[in-house]
Amino acid sequence: MSHHTSPSATAPPPSDSGPAAASSGAGHPRVREPVVFVVLAVLSVVGAVIGADLVAKLGISANTSVVGALIAMLIGRIPLAGLRSMRSVHRQNLAQSAISAATFASANALLTSIAVPYVFGREDLVWPMLAGSFVGLLIDTWVLYRSFGSRLLPADAAWPPGQAAAETIKAGDKGGKRALVLGAGTLVGLGGTLFSLPLSAAGVAFLGNVWALLMFGVGLGLREFGPDLFHTDLGAGYVPHGVMVGAGVVALGQAVVLLVRRRSARQPAAATVAGHDETTSYTVDEKGLRRSLVRGYALFVGGAVLLAVLGGLIGDMSPLGLLGWVLFAAFAALVHELIVGLAAMQSGWFPSFAVTLIFLVLGLLIGIPSVPLALLVGYVSATGPAFADMGYDLKAGWLLRREHRPWDPYEREGRREQFRAALIGFAAALVVVAVLWQSYFRQGLIPPVAKVYADTVKNGLGEPGVLRTLLLWAIPGAAIQLIGGTRRQMGVMLATGLLILTPNACWMVLGALAVRVGYRKWRGPAADEELNLVGAGLIAGSSLGDSAQIIKAS
Repeated sequence: MSHHTSPSATAPPPSDSGPAAASSGAGHPRVREPVVFVVLAVLSVVGAVIGADLVAKLGISANTSVVGALIAMLIGRIPLAGLRSMRSVHRQNLAQSAISAATFASANALLTSIAVPYVFGREDLVWPMLAGSFVGLLIDTWVLYRSFGSRLLPADAAWPPGQAAAETIKAGDKGGKRALVLGAGTLVGLGGTLFSLPLSAAGVAFLGNVWALLMFGVGLGLREFGPDLFHTDLGAGYVPHGVMVGAGVVALGQAVVLLVRRRSARQPAAATVAGHDETTSYTVDEKGLRRSLVRGYALFVGGAVLLAVLGGLIGDMSPLGLLGWVLFAAFAALVHELIVGLAAMQSGWFPSFAVTLIFLVLGLLIGIPSVPLALLVGYVSATGPAFADMGYDLKAGWLLRREHRPWDPYEREGRREQFRAALIGFAAALVVVAVLWQSYFRQGLIPPVAKVYADTVKNGLGEPGVLRTLLLWAIPGAAIQLIGGTRRQMGVMLATGLLILTPNACWMVLGALAVRVGYRKWRGPAADEELNLVGAGLIAGSSLGDSAQIIKAS
C-alpha cells in the first residue's frame, strides 16, 4: 500500500469528531501528540497486564478495544483543557487500537509462544523465543497493515469486533437513540457473561456474512451435538483439522488467484473514478497485495533465521535441514496469519490454536527434530492473533473516517497512525511479558494451549492414521471452500466451528441469523443498521465481561 499523507500535517482541533469535520482539510490526529501518547502508553500497559493475566490464569484472552474506547471517552470528559482533545473519535480509535494490540500481543503472541520451550523443559530457550516471537509479531501486523483494503482482506468485509468498537465510539459521540440501543445491547451482552451465555456469537451473526456464519453455526452444532447425533466426537481424531487443511489449501489457492490476475477496468482502486463511492473502493490493488505478501514471506524468513541463530539450531541441524526449517517456518507463519485473518474477518473468531496445531502435526510427519519443532511452533503461534486484531482496529477506523472528505489521504494517514499506536501496544506487551513470565511460570500458571503444543512435540501424534484422517476430511473442507468462494470463506468457517466447543454457541449463531433474515424481510434495508447496533452492543458487553474476569483471576 502506498503511503499518502494529508496535505495538512497539523493536528485537528478537539472538536474534530463532529459532522462539520467531515469536509475539513485537517490532518488525522497523531500518536506523537503528548496527551495522546501518554494515554496510549498507560492503556497499553493496562491491556498487556490484562492479557497476560487472563491467558495465564484462566486460559482466555479478551478483546479490550471497547474498554480502551470507553476509557478514552471518559478521559475526554474530564474538565481539564489538556484532556478535551480525547473527545475526538479518531483519538479514541487510536486508544482502542493501542490497548487491544497490547492485550493480544502479550497473551496470544508472546506469553503463549515462550511457554512452549519452557514446558518442553528448555528454559534456556525462553529469551530467544521471546525475541523471535516479537519479530514475528511485528511482521505479522505489518503484513496486515499493508494488505488491509485489498480484495483478499477488504475493508467492507464484516470484521465484527471492529464494527462493535466503531459503533461504541460513534454512539458515545452522538448519543441519542443509537446510544440507547447500543447501551441496551451492551447490558444484555454483559449479563450473558454472568450466566456463561456466549451472546457475542449472536452479536457476530447480526454483523457478518450470512453464508459464512451459517457454516460457522453448523460447525459449532456438529461439534457440540455430534456425540449424541452420530455417536462420535467430531472434535477428536483430527477431523476438524483435516477440514481446515482442505479449506486452507483452497483458500490459499484463491488468494494466489487474486495475486496473479490483473485488476480489471471495472474494479478501480480508491478515488480513481469520478462519481464512484471512494470509501467502498479497494485501497490496495493486486500488485500492492502481491508485493506485501512476498515481502512478508521474506521478512518471516529473516525472523526464522534470527530465531535459529539465537536458539542454537545452527550447531544442531545440517545446513540443508536448517534451510528447510527456515523456509517451512516462514511459510507456516504466513499461511497461519492469512487463514486466521480470513476467519476473523468473517466471524470475529480466529482458529489460531488449530492452524498452529496443523503445522505442528505436519512438522512431526516430515520428521523435524523436537527442539527445532518446539521453536517453530512458538514462532508460528506468535502470528495470526495480532493480524486479526489489527484487522478489527482498522475496520473500526475505516468506519469512523468514511465521512471525511477528501477521504483517501485521510484514510491512509489514519491507518498509519493506528499502526503506530499498535507499535506502542507491542512495546508495552514486550516489557510486561519480559518482567512477568518467570513469576507466572514458576507458579505453574502456563497458557493451556502451550501445554498442548509442548506435550504434542514431546509425545508425537500418539495414534496411527493421522495423515489419512487429515487427507480424508480435507476433501469436504476443500469442496465447501471452493463452492463458497473468497468472500464467504465457507470451508474455513465450517472448520472454525468444528474446532470450537462452546456450549449453546450454535443456537446463538443460528437463532440470530434466523432473526436477522426475518427482521430484514419485515423492516427492509433499515433493519441492517438497527441490527448492527444490537450486534455491536452484544459484542461490546461480552468483551467487557471477559475483561472484567481479571478480577476473578486476581
